[in-house]
Amino acid sequence: MGNESIAAVRVSGTRAASHRWKVLGVGFAANASFSAAFSGIPTTAVFLRSGYHLGNDGLGLVLGMLGLGIAVSELPWGLLTDCWGDRRVLLLGLLSTAAALAGLALFVVPSGAHVPSVATLALGLLLVGLLGGSVNGSSGRAVMAWFREGERGLAMSIRQTAVPAGGGLGALILPALASRFGFASAYTLLALACAITAGFAWCWLHEPSHAEGNGAGAARHASAAGATPAKVSPLRDIGIWRVALGAGALCVPQLAVVTFGTVFLHDFSRAGVLTISVTMAAVQTGAAIARVWSGAWTDRRGNRRDYMRACSVLTAVLFASLALVTGLAGLHHAAMTVVFALMIVLGGVSASAWHGVAFTELATLAGTNRAGTALAIGNTCVFLTLFLTPLAIPPLLSVGSWPMVWAVASVCALIALPVFPRAARAGKLAAARACDAT
Repeated sequence: MGNESIAAVRVSGTRAASHRWKVLGVGFAANASFSAAFSGIPTTAVFLRSGYHLGNDGLGLVLGMLGLGIAVSELPWGLLTDCWGDRRVLLLGLLSTAAALAGLALFVVPSGAHVPSVATLALGLLLVGLLGGSVNGSSGRAVMAWFREGERGLAMSIRQTAVPAGGGLGALILPALASRFGFASAYTLLALACAITAGFAWCWLHEPSHAEGNGAGAARHASAAGATPAKVSPLRDIGIWRVALGAGALCVPQLAVVTFGTVFLHDFSRAGVLTISVTMAAVQTGAAIARVWSGAWTDRRGNRRDYMRACSVLTAVLFASLALVTGLAGLHHAAMTVVFALMIVLGGVSASAWHGVAFTELATLAGTNRAGTALAIGNTCVFLTLFLTPLAIPPLLSVGSWPMVWAVASVCALIALPVFPRAARAGKLAAARACDAT
């Protein structure tokens, strides 16, 4: 390689080192914008119930529709991302999601004597989920393309941190907007967030060249690509499915907190709006911090699978403790509001801390060019859980009240332990990393 070529590669690598953080910023903003919708809207559950005249069953249905929409659309969006590129898919997804939220603000809000039907609200939230499902896989693939192995755990964890960060902002802002100004203002704010993020994606998001993608030169890329063995499709990779299914099981306690945590605090411990909002924001903030830390820590130690399994055990213990304390406290024990809020925060953070690590493992197993599909498989399992969990909670409440809900959440967290694959041997781990260039 001539001196001019070497110099050109160095310049490209320097530019990529700067630009990749813009790409990560776009991925973060995209996930935060959509998370403010699918994690923030459930925090308005008390006001949804009163404003739309819903029972707990109806509330579970409409909240579950968000998760169903995402679960159904994730895999098609992921396959399209691998074929069409992350830029096009992310732009299309953000703009169409903004349009769907604007439609909710205009046509599906309570106004005077007019209250939209449960079916109308459920279909509207289903559409938001179907369109917003594009965000996860496309932004994840973009980050994987711009960061190298050894950095991706941190980068993907920062991107995944956008989920609790966006959810935390939604938890702080949306209940206040919904209670004071109505749901039109809440939906409009979410639509604006998606539209503004699409503008940043238009400016900054593009596919990296080979040199930019590796950040270290085209020669090394060619060498790695030449040594890469053929990869089986992520759809037929049992390791990918084990990580994805384990993630789905471990999401049950997390989503129980996200969707019905506000109802638990309001109905069981008689907490006020301020306490509820601060508690749910603390869950999301703690989860964000835990995700960044876990990404950097597992990058250094190479122990992603061990970490996921440890989170499964810790989460099971915390939710079993919450079930026990709730059962001993009796009904409507307002004096223990602080204790319940603290336990919700601890359990919610533990059940959320592993996301970035798990999705990094999925993308690494699949390779960058197939990362969209692998991430979509993981998100399909996660958001199928988001559909099923709020539907399952009302029957559990009728059978055994809140101790039953938290006990089942603990069991689901424990189920993830044998499903998650054990730590790979050194040779297999090296092979998985080598397949990154595919």
